[in-house]
Amino acid sequence: MSIKNITAGLMSALLPCTGGAILVVQAAEMAGLSQVQLISWFAAIYIIGGALNLYLALRYKMPFAGAHSVTGVAFIGTIAANFSFAHLAGGFLMSGAIILIAGYTGLFAKALNVVPKSIIDALLAGLLLPYVLKIAPSIVNMPISGLMAVAGYFLVPKITKILPPAIWALILGLAGLFIEYDFPQMVSSAVILPIPIIPDFSLSAFFSIAIPLSLLVMSNDMAVGLAALKSNEYDPPVNQTMIASGVANMMVACFGGHAANVGGMMSAICSSKEAGPKENRYGAAIVSSVLVICFGLLAWKVIALIKLMPSHFVALITAFSLLGIFINSVKSTFTLKSWNVPAILTFVVAVMNIQWLGISAPVWALLVGVAANHIRGMKGQMKD
Repeated sequence: MSIKNITAGLMSALLPCTGGAILVVQAAEMAGLSQVQLISWFAAIYIIGGALNLYLALRYKMPFAGAHSVTGVAFIGTIAANFSFAHLAGGFLMSGAIILIAGYTGLFAKALNVVPKSIIDALLAGLLLPYVLKIAPSIVNMPISGLMAVAGYFLVPKITKILPPAIWALILGLAGLFIEYDFPQMVSSAVILPIPIIPDFSLSAFFSIAIPLSLLVMSNDMAVGLAALKSNEYDPPVNQTMIASGVANMMVACFGGHAANVGGMMSAICSSKEAGPKENRYGAAIVSSVLVICFGLLAWKVIALIKLMPSHFVALITAFSLLGIFINSVKSTFTLKSWNVPAILTFVVAVMNIQWLGISAPVWALLVGVAANHIRGMKGQMKD
């Protein structure tokens, strides 16, 4: 274990343990969950997510790193109010089963052919837009911490690349928060352990939760993580990774967790040259995974700290943690080189938050995008 391993592992673990953690708390509040339910969700995704990647790193001697899907929890935040906790857990469990089946049968590539990446990016952009739009009102309500967070995100990375922009936004934003906000006294509480939940299954949860969530996890987390490993000259076992992730997803669902998976940016950091010699980089993933597990074990205390923060600051940090993903998704949707009408239609339906026949907007957005893409393909064949 080298200093480079430890540094890269720490940087990797910071990603889910900062903005990603705040986003989980925010989504749980939108769903109206109790403190015990929130702790169960929170602890499960970090403990089991960290354990999954620790197992993969040790098993294959490759720098697998991850915790949970940030894009997945952002999606859940948009629909959580429409489902009970048991129905959410049922949807999460079915999502894990879809990932497991996709890994076992090798259907992942075929699924991406049916639903192109550009349409998934458009869906993601539409889902994330409401979060990003909260930056301006948050700055108006908390100008010092807001402007310092803006400086952290846009200015500091021009000086140093040691940390991602979202982490700088959090660090400087917290500094500003200590200046302009009087924190209430933290109420001491006993350790609260996660409790299992009996999932409730329904067709509505399958179509509105399981299908879009599994697509987001596979395309925006697992595919990116596997691609990062391949770009750094590793040969990760794709199907075995997906099977293990599917099992882990089903395990966290039994505690109300939405996902446990290989992370894209986390694996990219741990597999890069900055993490040390190629044959030892899995040490960075081990450090990252152990830190993520420890973070989950402290769920009851971490959540209490997050809840001390004012809602406008939570919204601000959440927005900055998703801003990079949003920008990349928008670029994919509105690229001028290939004016992508199906992707734009997907984006519009997602933004309009159309819900009909008990089916959520993300599903309608996917259906409209896939149908438009199919029609465009038929027109292209007719011209030929």
